[in-house]
Amino acid sequence: MKQKLKIIKIGGNVINNKEALSSFLSDFSTIKELKILVHGGGKRATEMISNLGLKPKMVNGRRVTDKDALEIVTMVYAGLLNKNITAQLQKNNCNAIGLSGADANTILAHKRIVKDVDYGFAGDVDAVNSDVIKILVENNLTPVFCAITHDKNGQLLNTNADTIAAELAKGMSKYFEVELIYCFEKLGVLADVNNEATLIEKIDFISLSSLKKANIITEGMLPKIDNCFDALQNGVKKVIIGKPKVIIDENLKRTTLTL
Repeated sequence: MKQKLKIIKIGGNVINNKEALSSFLSDFSTIKELKILVHGGGKRATEMISNLGLKPKMVNGRRVTDKDALEIVTMVYAGLLNKNITAQLQKNNCNAIGLSGADANTILAHKRIVKDVDYGFAGDVDAVNSDVIKILVENNLTPVFCAITHDKNGQLLNTNADTIAAELAKGMSKYFEVELIYCFEKLGVLADVNNEATLIEKIDFISLSSLKKANIITEGMLPKIDNCFDALQNGVKKVIIGKPKVIIDENLKRTTLTL
């Protein structure tokens, strides 16, 4: 029987709130199962880009990562945020190791092919080095991945953190029974984004199609949901979307995705 592994992705609104992040990391540290944390940090990167007198470039809600932006997001994601999170986990007696995809060649990607939009140094994942990550988690190290990958030719790439979490979950399902959890500031997927009473508690392939046609799942939530179902189709046992407390509270309402 495979050991259980939880892969948890935490979003920018929690990362930007010092108290919320501290509470989440305290809860995360209490999880007894093997675990991996993935974090974004786009809002902090956007603030830093603006503070340095540059203009953030976004198309369809996605960042265009030019050379200057890549330097800044690397500093913010792989440096400031990643090491701060790792240090706080150590404070909570969780022996964490902060990683980018370049470290130990854990996540290999390629520069996104230009179609309608040139997203610059944005990366799309090609492979996850699950053998190396397996060694880490089985030796009581908790990997903390930021949203930076590499192409094996010396080029760092800015990669969507939701995608990294899903790709890690797919890669690690070869060895573990993987549960993928996306944590952000809302209860889960909402029919009305401004009303938590409209929580959609379960989504499967049939209901997903209907929700897309009704424009309930659109924009930023669309790639997240697509990542979830891609993971489910590739060996991941369970996918959950919900508030940070969902990682320790089985009774907290959330959205569960199934095939």
